[in-house]
Amino acid sequence: MKAMIAVLISAALLAGCQNEGTAVKADEPAVETNAAAEVNLTPEQLGEVGAQIAKNPENAKSILEARGLNEASFEKAVREVTEDPEASKKYAEAYKQHS
Repeated sequence: MKAMIAVLISAALLAGCQNEGTAVKADEPAVETNAAAEVNLTPEQLGEVGAQIAKNPENAKSILEARGLNEASFEKAVREVTEDPEASKKYAEAYKQHS
């Protein structure tokens, strides 16, 4: 779980730092799960969650649950952010701010 979240965070940060406006897509995770109900968090909120997880990886599950997320729903939301260069930039800025 920690490795997958780290990969997704890195992908979002990379996409946010690109100058050409193309998005970086993370590979589809090999995780089968029943994702929590769709939770719509802004890229900034997702960046904050990502930074919290990076600082406290042992608390990843409780950090996600506090936002109504699970591993799969967080991964999906971050992948969607990486598909939009502007959203990626917002994620990266929030991640850095909360790191």
